[in-house]
Amino acid sequence: MKSAEIRNAFLSFFEEQGHTIVPTSSLVPGNDPTLLFTNAGMVPFKDVFLGRDPRPYVRATSAQRCVRAGGKHNDLDNVGYTARHHTFFEMLGNFSFGDYFKRDAIRFAWTFLTETLGLPKEKLWVTVHISDDEAERIWKDEVGIDPERFSKLDEDNFWQMGDTGPCGPSSEIFFDHGADVWGGPPGSPEEDGDRYIEIWNLVFMQFDRDAEGNLNPLPKPSIDTGMGLERVAAVLQGVHSNYEIDLFQNLLAAAAKATGHADTAAPSLRVIADHIRSCAFLIADGVMPSNEGRGYVLRRIIRRAIRHGHKLGAAEPFFHSLVDALDAEMGEAYPELRAAREQIARVLLKEEEQFARTLDHGMGLLNAALEALDGEVLPGETVFKLYDTYGFPFDLTADVCRERGVTLDEAGFNRELDAQRERARAASQFGADYSASIELEGSTAFTGYDRLEDRAKVTALVDGEGNALAALEAGQKGTVVLERTPFYGESGGQVGDTGYLYVEGGRFQVTDTQKQSGHHLHQGIMVEGSLAVGAEVRGEVDASLRQATVRNHSATHLLHKALRLVLGDHVQQKGSLVTAERLRFDFSHFEPMTPEQLVEVERLVNEQILANAPTRTEQMSLDDAKAKGAAALFEAKYADSVRVLTIGADDFSIELCGGTHVARSGDIGCCHIVSEVGIASGVRRIEAITGENALAYFAEQEQRLARLGERLKTKPEQLENRVDALVERNRSLEKELERLKAKLASAAGSDLLSAAREINGVKLLATELEGVSGKDLRGMLDQLKSKIGSGVIILGVADTEAGKVSLIAGVTPDLTARVKAGELVNHVASQVGGKGGGRPDMAQAGGSQPEALGSALDSVPAWLADVLG
Repeated sequence: MKSAEIRNAFLSFFEEQGHTIVPTSSLVPGNDPTLLFTNAGMVPFKDVFLGRDPRPYVRATSAQRCVRAGGKHNDLDNVGYTARHHTFFEMLGNFSFGDYFKRDAIRFAWTFLTETLGLPKEKLWVTVHISDDEAERIWKDEVGIDPERFSKLDEDNFWQMGDTGPCGPSSEIFFDHGADVWGGPPGSPEEDGDRYIEIWNLVFMQFDRDAEGNLNPLPKPSIDTGMGLERVAAVLQGVHSNYEIDLFQNLLAAAAKATGHADTAAPSLRVIADHIRSCAFLIADGVMPSNEGRGYVLRRIIRRAIRHGHKLGAAEPFFHSLVDALDAEMGEAYPELRAAREQIARVLLKEEEQFARTLDHGMGLLNAALEALDGEVLPGETVFKLYDTYGFPFDLTADVCRERGVTLDEAGFNRELDAQRERARAASQFGADYSASIELEGSTAFTGYDRLEDRAKVTALVDGEGNALAALEAGQKGTVVLERTPFYGESGGQVGDTGYLYVEGGRFQVTDTQKQSGHHLHQGIMVEGSLAVGAEVRGEVDASLRQATVRNHSATHLLHKALRLVLGDHVQQKGSLVTAERLRFDFSHFEPMTPEQLVEVERLVNEQILANAPTRTEQMSLDDAKAKGAAALFEAKYADSVRVLTIGADDFSIELCGGTHVARSGDIGCCHIVSEVGIASGVRRIEAITGENALAYFAEQEQRLARLGERLKTKPEQLENRVDALVERNRSLEKELERLKAKLASAAGSDLLSAAREINGVKLLATELEGVSGKDLRGMLDQLKSKIGSGVIILGVADTEAGKVSLIAGVTPDLTARVKAGELVNHVASQVGGKGGGRPDMAQAGGSQPEALGSALDSVPAWLADVLG
């Protein structure tokens, strides 16, 4: 069976058993702050297992895309060198949310494997957890598994996805490839061999592990199973390596063609074929290469693939060219890959070109470090700096060192690497306790879509530590929870509302409103009086701030659509911040926008504002919203019923959004883009203003132009011509200044040579200069070398205000065999707190102790005499 046939057979089998087929989720988890990537089929259902996310079904099945290349579940270093490790794989799973349990889960798995797929029963080996007598009984007494092909194990059969969250004992099913393949059954000393291969894991979800390690029973025991598509395909297609299945054969052939390497069994080609899958799907899901978080892992995978291509002899960018082959293999099953194909190729090509520059720069730095090396061991700190700061691969540094006969301090490198990992671990946002929250009953009803004032009872009071309070007194800070509220809680990029809660004889100032677990948390301070649980308050939102915020929020929707029209469908929202002052919109795009593109985007937005079309909000199912064409955040988690916002003429923008918005597009007033900048690789940021803030900005700009006109004695409309004339005049004066400086330097050079002295028959000029910038030293040195004929020169400039020294040394060609400019400049630099390097005939250096320059230059004659012997 081909891989696509196995995938379809699995989903169809479980659909016939009453399971709802759930589409694959994004590789960026929308419901779990502890994970970098979706690394198992159950990740999208984590909240369902915890009882936090009710679904209209109790049985589900899916073919989930997964990536394991960071965090706890990280297979990156094994990829390409083993038969079954991948950064990207497909997990076929069936799930029960409090419906069936062990008996049915085992029966379904056995039936599918032995009847639907036709695997021989005598080829299957089963394991259970050492404590799971119930599962053992089902397998032996009801299924009839041969006791000789059955094991009870400990740690290998207890599954948990992260340090916290759902977990439980498991039962694994292995396929026996036969005695002609080395390896032993699970639990034996030879279990790491390739004879017995795990193909299915049935996890019996019974517990929720908290941050202290306690196993708390889940509300309802559930089932989470996972069958690796690639592994099962290898079994059914009669091969021992996943790289030999149909999914990989075309990718390997494409990689071989792109790199010019014919051996498709080469580990480096396997790395490339694996990595194009994870990289392409991550980019399709909105992840862009960067230097932190998910983007850093993606960049590392891309660069690993490029490095292996270079090992095979690929001299030009090649990795991006494999996207077409991947699309041909998987585009039909995953339309999101096909839709993003061109964007993926552009991002990969740009990353390849950038990495090529990194390699060139890194080689220069490495060569400089090796030339300056005192001894035969390259320090681990230097290796780590090349790796961490400049992205230069460790293995390439090792290759160069071997070629030069230099030993690499690998232990020192590993110490630095471990320290960096510890720092990253301490600062990581992906180690949060998933269960941490303020425990509150019920939920808050939001009434702020159509009113800015409402009455409600206080249901809870909380202090800054999360402790429940009976009352808040004047001057005390805290959080107020109401049964209903007109205050919008921060979400979707829109900041929380501010205002006041009035109670008889008292007033609570709301400085922010947050949302948590269905509650609106009104944070602030009791200005006067007191407030108790059960009291009735009148909530009043600051109307002016809300209206300004609403204008900016609605403008982000128009802006998002305009960007997609101007730049392309690859544009995805990567974040936003909407305040009363301005809007900030982050989006995926691989290069700076041109001025013409910015003008066109702003024109489209204002065209919709002028259309003054009514805004519509509708509540509908998520499937209906998608069918309507509603845009959504790629990493967001949505309920089955969603709020759809349509704004602009002819349904210009349709998005899922729970925020507050203008009644008509014309209420925005106008929109002006203030700036467009890059904030990460592949991510741009636009800041814009609307309404009264935009009008104030335009007025300020007009006043500024008027002031400039007065200073330049011209009308505002003639400013451009006046500035052009001034720039041209300034350029002419700068050229004249450079000519005069060169003339003065030539004259000064002749004067300086009179200070040269002779050391053992060699002319030496070692002097400190004044009134010369560091960047002018090179020109002065060249003039002095041409005038001195034969000799050694070192010049220094001290900048006491900046606390720095600039040095340059030169040796005429006839003397470089005896005197090296680099050694001379380092002799002086070491005395002024610096170091440098360069060629034998010219070298530069810097320092941080200008007060020591004079004595350092005075030491040069003795140094030269010693060198000349």
